[in-house]
Amino acid sequence: MSRKKHAEGHENHERWLVSYADFITLLFAFFVVMYAMSSVNEGKFRVLSESMASAFRSADPHSARPMMVAELVGVAASQSTGKPSSTPLALPDLRPMPSLAIQRAPRSIVTMARGDNPTTKTNTGAPESKADPNLAKIVAKLHAYLSELIKADQVNLRSNTLWVEVEIKNNLLFDSGSAIVNKEAEVPLAEIAGVLREVPNRIQVEGFTDNRPINTPVYPSNWELSAARSANVVNLLMKNGVRPERMSAVGYGEFQPIADNNSEQGRVQNRRVVIVILGNTETRYPVNANEVNSTLPASGHSSPSSSRSAEASSMAGTPVVKKSTP
Repeated sequence: MSRKKHAEGHENHERWLVSYADFITLLFAFFVVMYAMSSVNEGKFRVLSESMASAFRSADPHSARPMMVAELVGVAASQSTGKPSSTPLALPDLRPMPSLAIQRAPRSIVTMARGDNPTTKTNTGAPESKADPNLAKIVAKLHAYLSELIKADQVNLRSNTLWVEVEIKNNLLFDSGSAIVNKEAEVPLAEIAGVLREVPNRIQVEGFTDNRPINTPVYPSNWELSAARSANVVNLLMKNGVRPERMSAVGYGEFQPIADNNSEQGRVQNRRVVIVILGNTETRYPVNANEVNSTLPASGHSSPSSSRSAEASSMAGTPVVKKSTP
């Protein structure tokens, strides 16, 4: 018996469309999700931000802006007294200050006007002390000798009961960037030395510069320049008869201005040398080196501790017994 042949079925060549449709659907869904994540609903975001802001602030409408210090003080006052404070509080000006002169501690009470007699100014900051009679004589003589320079505004003479200041402008004493005393300045310095060598008062010479930087092999900064200028003035006073034991030289550099360094006129005022004659003639050191040598032990050396104890005992008014160290 012969078998019956079955007819072959029609082959479906489009089965790949099912997989392709699934892939396209998944890809579309993926991009829809990505777009939804990247876009922000402004309305919902605004609602969210307002709800967060209201949660972290009080119901006071003024709390949404920054409170000034005066308002905070007023709130504190109202909380302590139970009544709102309507008095405005004066706040200091916190804006940066312009470059102004940094005044040193006032040392002058009597100022010599140009060509005039001494004019007294009240200075409550000056300590009260017994007047040194030598200072009045020094002021009178210096004013007589330096009257022409005072009129020319090259020298300023100031004094009080504790000291006398002779302020000399740098353009009279030195060239720019130099510490060598000019020839024309030797005459007034010799006249000043002639007055100072007649009195026993201590003398301090102070050098000042402006804020313009200097960097040379001799003067790396304004410290060295101001110190060298004051030291050279001390040397010139010493050559004219002032005892060196009475003098000291100080350099302040650019850090003690009396005028604004932003202008040329202010820088001219800041470049100066001040000779200070102190009213107190008592010093920490003997005025004669020979006195020190005569009091040293035979070995010629003493320990620092014995020297300090001797100085402290002498200040207290008790006798001192010095012992030499081996």
